[in-house]
Amino acid sequence: MSATEQVKILEKRICELELENKRLHDSVEYLTKKLFGRSSEKTSSLSLGQMSLFDEAETTTDPLAPEPTLKEVDDYRRKKFKGQRKELLKDIPRVKRLCTLVKEDRFCEACNTPLVPVGEEFIRTEIEFIPAQVRVIDYYRETFECRTCRKKGQPYMEKSPMPYPVVQHSMASPSTVAWVMHQKFVNALPLYRQEKEWKTLSVNLSRATMANWIIAASRDWLAPLVDLMHQKILQGKYLHADETTVQVLNEEGRKNTTDSYMWVYATGQHCKHPIRIFEYQPGRSGKYPQKFLKGFKGYLHTDAYSGYKKIPGIIRCLCWTHLRRNFVDALPKDIHSPEATLPSQGISFCNKLFEIEKTLENLSSEQRKSERLKQEKPVLDAFWAWIDSTRGKVLPKSKLSEAFIYALNHKEEFMNYLKDGNCSISNNLAENSIRPFTIGRKNWLFSGSPKGASASAAVYSIIESAKANGLNPYKYLNFIFKELPGVQFGQHPEFLEDYLPWSPEVQEACK
Repeated sequence: MSATEQVKILEKRICELELENKRLHDSVEYLTKKLFGRSSEKTSSLSLGQMSLFDEAETTTDPLAPEPTLKEVDDYRRKKFKGQRKELLKDIPRVKRLCTLVKEDRFCEACNTPLVPVGEEFIRTEIEFIPAQVRVIDYYRETFECRTCRKKGQPYMEKSPMPYPVVQHSMASPSTVAWVMHQKFVNALPLYRQEKEWKTLSVNLSRATMANWIIAASRDWLAPLVDLMHQKILQGKYLHADETTVQVLNEEGRKNTTDSYMWVYATGQHCKHPIRIFEYQPGRSGKYPQKFLKGFKGYLHTDAYSGYKKIPGIIRCLCWTHLRRNFVDALPKDIHSPEATLPSQGISFCNKLFEIEKTLENLSSEQRKSERLKQEKPVLDAFWAWIDSTRGKVLPKSKLSEAFIYALNHKEEFMNYLKDGNCSISNNLAENSIRPFTIGRKNWLFSGSPKGASASAAVYSIIESAKANGLNPYKYLNFIFKELPGVQFGQHPEFLEDYLPWSPEVQEACK
């Protein structure tokens, strides 16, 4: 081998090592940002020159303009308006507290003449906190007798009806079980901390007892409603789906450290009756959504997870928020460096689509579809043309290269939302629905058993569906536990319709 050939081989090797070093450097920056940086994906700090592909107004802004003065900054602060406090407190009961002189002091210090009130002066408004109260209710059943029949030797007696218990053979009441669920699944307060709270109220209520209440009440009263809502979402045409990990103990044949999954399925943004259903499963295989969505034919909004491909008869709409996130991850540490130009351009394309979407929210389905083809299709065409012309300039295996590959591999699914005006450009609806679960998971860490995980899924389904329908979750849970026990919905399933979150009676009682 000649010296010239050896030099070429060494130069090639040096170039490869430099590229590898660059990729490793970018990976370290990315992981450091994920570990210690802000989780927000806002791009307001990007330079105007990089973010102004479509907005001409931005390009005319002078990047060398002086910083705003203190007075100018103050003008951006939130202003108080007249009657703001009254508006904030309008739904809270009011009590008038008059501060007056005691009778012994109602005399004139100059001439000892008794003083008489001549007017009142308003001073201030306060919010008073009234701690929770606990009381014991002892139920007695009254018995009635017909004295006439008794005299005739035909005794007739009748007992008064009793409310059905929410949990058999326990001291649980509808309000107690609803509050325990509300504290854990809405306020993310673990049962061991609730146990301490109950002790401050002089009630020795163990976490094991509360866990049993949740499992029993979910199984008997919440699960039938969730099953009915499951039937209804399969009849729709637009769904969102997402999944996240959950640690479940005592799963048969599995280690306690093995990841299980909580899946969420949500009706579309423009659906008349919003539904959110959570389902616990021991894995992430595509067979689980395939089984859950059996019979569904329509548009399914998801991320690019391949497991959803197993669902037959659907049209997948992928999430542009996920695609945008890939470009955000590709931004270097110094977002004003030349290396930030290409990721910023990708972000700008996505931002433009989301800006247009905001203007179309109140349109009809057909109008929204028409406007998307008119306003967004040119942006999409420019985006794909930009990727085709740019990907050859991108370092292989880099974060930006991964973003390009991710987009191109799923181009058809990213474009599918244009087919129907009721489709969404993102899967944010499902992500927002599952977020309360992920927040709660940080506090209670794991489920003690598969039964507990299934009960949690039922409770989250009811709570998130209640929120989506404008209900107070605690009031809705209390309503279910108070009214549903004793209803013969086993023989008459149609009775459950009256307890769904959009029924008129529920809407009136649980706002």
